[in-house]
Amino acid sequence: MIRPVTERDIQDICEIYNYYVENTAISFEENRVSINEMEQRILNQSIDYPWLVYELDGKVVAFAYANKWKARSAYRFTLESTIYLSSEYQGKGIGTKLYQKLFDELATRSIRSIMAVIALPNTGSIALHEKMGFEKVAHFKEVGYKYEQWIDVGYWQKMFD
Repeated sequence: MIRPVTERDIQDICEIYNYYVENTAISFEENRVSINEMEQRILNQSIDYPWLVYELDGKVVAFAYANKWKARSAYRFTLESTIYLSSEYQGKGIGTKLYQKLFDELATRSIRSIMAVIALPNTGSIALHEKMGFEKVAHFKEVGYKYEQWIDVGYWQKMFD
């Protein structure tokens, strides 16, 4: 089931996200995010934009949301999207369904484009974004440093009519 986030989802969301924080360079955060911190993020971001979860058998196994891409007013028609799946539920079509629902909701708004920021390499995320109509538009070399290594970042963009 895909639905808007609720307070009871925060612990599951933290578990999903903190896996990536602690075990990968996909997230540039280096410290676990607490339940209180995640709750504040969700409250701040979901005021204006959708934050959705994918629930399976009573447990959140993925989440996706959109947020401002940049703060200045001229950027108001461009958003940044984010998606995270529980590591054991990747490759099952959940990301596609969840992202499609997010984009369907965004299509009802005055949105011109969506940006995705992907730490590289990340073949799974690239495949999902390109499947959803994103196109690579930028590549920044060695802009992050985590786990004693420099990490590149790519920008993918999806245009709305």
